[in-house]
Amino acid sequence: MRFGVAGFIGMLIDFSVTYFFKELLKAHKYLSSAMGFIISATANYFINRAWTFHNNDPGILIQYSKFIVVALVGLGINTSVLYYVHHYKKQNFYLAKLMATGVTVFWNFAGNLLFTFS
Repeated sequence: MRFGVAGFIGMLIDFSVTYFFKELLKAHKYLSSAMGFIISATANYFINRAWTFHNNDPGILIQYSKFIVVALVGLGINTSVLYYVHHYKKQNFYLAKLMATGVTVFWNFAGNLLFTFS
């Protein structure tokens, strides 16, 4: 449940940052999406570390490095699904991003549970 709430907060950050870069700064849509993903992933790290997994491992740099590895794979999954759904299936960019987020959440949960916060 906490992972879901943390994920929802991360999704709000992700979509807000993406919108800011894409619509207001007119940055490339996939670069904007990646920026949203990376910023929300960092916020999610701290939320999940403290609240979801109650983890206070003193090796925070090693743990954060593991989190970034999981997040980078997640970014690859997210961007691939986003591109496929938006480009080939001709879905609205933000709907495609929502679908990509839905697919990526399973990887992120498993990777962080079994690797980052184990």
